[in-house]
Amino acid sequence: MNTPAPMLVMSMGDPCGIGPELICRIWQEHQSLIGPWCVVGHPAAMARAAIAIGASHITIECVDTVAEAADLWQSRVSQREAQALIVVSIEPDTELPQWGQISPVAGRLSALSVEVAAKACLNAEAAALVTAPIHKQALSMAGWKVPGHTELLQQLSVQHMGVQPDALPVRMMLATPDLRTVLHSIHVSLRDALDAITPASLLETLRITQDHLPSPKPERPLRVAVAGVNPHAGEGGLFGSEEALVLQPTIAEARSRGWDVSGPHAPDTVFMRARSGDFDVVIAMYHDQGLIPIKYLGLDEGVNVTLGLPFVRTSPDHGTAFDLAGRGWAKPQSMLQAAIWARAAVERRETIA
Repeated sequence: MNTPAPMLVMSMGDPCGIGPELICRIWQEHQSLIGPWCVVGHPAAMARAAIAIGASHITIECVDTVAEAADLWQSRVSQREAQALIVVSIEPDTELPQWGQISPVAGRLSALSVEVAAKACLNAEAAALVTAPIHKQALSMAGWKVPGHTELLQQLSVQHMGVQPDALPVRMMLATPDLRTVLHSIHVSLRDALDAITPASLLETLRITQDHLPSPKPERPLRVAVAGVNPHAGEGGLFGSEEALVLQPTIAEARSRGWDVSGPHAPDTVFMRARSGDFDVVIAMYHDQGLIPIKYLGLDEGVNVTLGLPFVRTSPDHGTAFDLAGRGWAKPQSMLQAAIWARAAVERRETIA
């Protein structure tokens, strides 16, 4: 008898955004591509999303826990294409705000969805988490004082593990089929991002990348390119000193550890070179330096991956798109790619183990 494939869990995202629609469309059109999975969310949010995409025939079956969802899926594995969309229900009696509304109610529901799903992963009830987009203002209005998913998931993980936040550093990676980039800093101002470029923090970014991102070709090491901070990577100190004072000595230390790390490279060409095959991943020095090239290549296939968590977490590379919510127009490709990436990462971990 074959061992059941591990469960993936999706969080519904902001119920007033496009997340529930994306999940319903994946269920309707692509469910067989990602194996066993369920969604943590508000049942009415998922039901109205199904109607929005013209799939009112989708049946929703509610359970209380992700563990129950996994048992239910396995009991119906022979009828997988016909079974209902399994929803781990949160606050089913809460009245939903309207589509496209920035609301503390929606913020609370989206945060609870993430918390329940993440705790299922931390308790080994699920193997990976795929998060639909949340709205940061709604999250804040609901009382969650974190900048976004990455920080919330780190917070939940350190609480579960009983350690301090600095014991579990995480980094955000954005990926398309042609380019992967790891962000040295995430949701901070540009001024704070520059202050965050220190030898210790950059070496930590390089270590997390080495530990959590496999080489696309197992026969050779992961090839990491470090982007410069300043125009032309400082032009020998003419345009800034970060390259000489921080990046160069840190790269030398990384290479002494046997890592294939190069740079600092001119930031205006390093992403093009990586896309052409010179490097496997680029370390971007701040948020927009890494996200602009990824998003320019297209939101449809972009995937956000959190490196450093004790479980696999991915998400689509776009936001809640309130202007599209409820119209049934949102495209599921990025969310689907996030789920496919998560499934592949889980299988890779199992192979290594």
